[in-house]
Amino acid sequence: MGSGSQPSAETRPARTPSGEAFTAYVVAVAGLGGSITRKGEELARLGGLTLARWVVLDAAEEQPSTVAQIARRRGMARQSVQRVADLLAQEAWATYEDNPEHRRSKLLRPTDRGRDALRTISAAQKAWADQLGMQLGEDDLRAGSRFLERVRQAVLGHVP
Repeated sequence: MGSGSQPSAETRPARTPSGEAFTAYVVAVAGLGGSITRKGEELARLGGLTLARWVVLDAAEEQPSTVAQIARRRGMARQSVQRVADLLAQEAWATYEDNPEHRRSKLLRPTDRGRDALRTISAAQKAWADQLGMQLGEDDLRAGSRFLERVRQAVLGHVP
């Protein structure tokens, strides 16, 4: 195949119209994910954090938790959460405390500095979410969320 030529049918087999629609949907969702991640980084910077640090610190604010608990709740790899939690503790955004239920597995809890950062980020995120929610419409957003969950279940093999 020369440069600039189209892929052959052997390289890229034709999809059904439904397959094309699904592929376009996946590409759009991936693009949206990237846009939301960039906005999350922007919001996190307002509190002096990165998106990853915000996510982990926020989970610990909801309820002091072990790294494994945070990883499960946020759908993240435990090792990634451990690295972020250790950085949060080293930089005084959070602290590790004894866990009465498990001697070796400490609980992560935000410090006053961490809670201040979360308040700053939360205020900005609320304003952003409220503005976009008004612009896009609650009913459409709820319908979109239900459809996205149907797609997620189908991808997991749990066809609704």
